[in-house]
Amino acid sequence: MSVKERKERERADRERLIVATARELAEQQGWDAVTTRRLAERIEYSQPVLYSHFRGKREIIGAVALEGAAEMAVALRAATSAADGPRARVAALARAYLDFAEHNPAVYDALFQLDGGLAYAREDTPEQLKDAFAALLECLAEVAGDGVHPGLFTEVFWAALHGLATLTRAGRLLPEDAESRVELLVDRLAVI
Repeated sequence: MSVKERKERERADRERLIVATARELAEQQGWDAVTTRRLAERIEYSQPVLYSHFRGKREIIGAVALEGAAEMAVALRAATSAADGPRARVAALARAYLDFAEHNPAVYDALFQLDGGLAYAREDTPEQLKDAFAALLECLAEVAGDGVHPGLFTEVFWAALHGLATLTRAGRLLPEDAESRVELLVDRLAVI
């Protein structure tokens, strides 16, 4: 291995360490606790080294969001592939989405609440974000209904899931009704 390859590998390892540490800190204490000074201390590198990878917190949030989008896509596809029939797939998709939001609140915030400097719903949207949306679309396109654009239906269904995730996390919805909400959403929106 050449010196250049070793340095590139070390740089990539440091970048993964920064993202993993930021994510861990955000999940434990919230995004307000994620500062470049605190990250530099935790990863045992100087702040200039951290800045050589990311210009600041915004880019770190974006990196966590991209990692999270890839993980969400995998989780959604795994859930829907294990379900039998369109209704079961849509219900599994909804549960997997809400489960991801509940178990990864800092990542969810990085994806959908915070400014990570990422482009959404545009030509230059990063592939990880496009793939997460594609994971939703793959399942929901089959239940959009006649004359309904599958992408538009997916956006509306996604917005409903996001609302449920956000309101549940904020304590605005009774937790014991979570499954009834999923069932209602699937029954009323999906044409099966």
